[in-house]
Amino acid sequence: MNNTTVIIGAGISGLLLARSLAASGATVVVLEKSRGYGGRMATKRVGETLFDQGAQFLTARDPAFVGLVEDWHRQGLVVNWPETNHRRWVGRPSMTAVPKALAEGLEILREHKVTRAHRHASGGWEIDIENEGIMQAARVLFTCPVPQALALLHAGEFSLPGGVAESLQGLSYHPCIALLAVLSGPSLVPVDGVAFNDGPVRWLADNVKKGLAQNTPAAVTIHASIQFSEANYGRTEAEIAEMLLPSLEPLLGAPVVSATVHRWKFSEPKTTHSETCVWLPEFGLGFAGDAFGGPKIEGASLSGLALARKVAGCLVPRQ
Repeated sequence: MNNTTVIIGAGISGLLLARSLAASGATVVVLEKSRGYGGRMATKRVGETLFDQGAQFLTARDPAFVGLVEDWHRQGLVVNWPETNHRRWVGRPSMTAVPKALAEGLEILREHKVTRAHRHASGGWEIDIENEGIMQAARVLFTCPVPQALALLHAGEFSLPGGVAESLQGLSYHPCIALLAVLSGPSLVPVDGVAFNDGPVRWLADNVKKGLAQNTPAAVTIHASIQFSEANYGRTEAEIAEMLLPSLEPLLGAPVVSATVHRWKFSEPKTTHSETCVWLPEFGLGFAGDAFGGPKIEGASLSGLALARKVAGCLVPRQ
């Protein structure tokens, strides 16, 4: 009998879930549709320049997550940012450092886009992967955004129990537009970035001052506000740049050489589920991520670990 656990999504939640289950003796395969690890803990290369395009830093409050972060610090994967701020942590050399370390030793199939998740009447799952065929699994755990998970189940003609379906269908996300600007000279952005309470921009930080980007005087990540992102998500790269950059000139301090847009359709949950994760043992089906644990790296991490504990209790030990 196939006893494989398939995890869909290689963000921080999925990676911690996979490592924890693998440590419990499970056979785990992670499917990720993109080329990288970490979801929004992402780094993007534009020419010769690197940007933290998604999550800019992480914080830790829960004792369990504090312990994880301290361990990552001992490994040199995260440092305080700036050095005097002991509430913020950034990855070294970039925010993808932690996901890459967590991915080591796991079976992760990148650029494997799942198109359908179908449950057999006799039990077990059939996972359709675009251009790759079908994978069989005993259980399926979704750590991708909930709307994507529900679409895959719908494509597989699987119906969730009424109360569970209602609670998951009620989860939605804000989008975010990220504008990655390379400057011809040093920026005037403070070393610890700038957060805005109103207007079209929510956040900006200089990746050179963060210690990430090289070979350029300045590389600024600009996150548009929720309102701007929702209203202008479909606009062209040039239109978005024209709308955002003029108001930032006093902080940028130097001409923009290039500006690249990255769109996050599922940037952060509008609301969170009442439970830290959802596990349906009768179907071998689970859900975790920031829509359950909370809209930050910490919440997504704790959600993945919570689901791992529940699934581990149902695993059949290896013979």
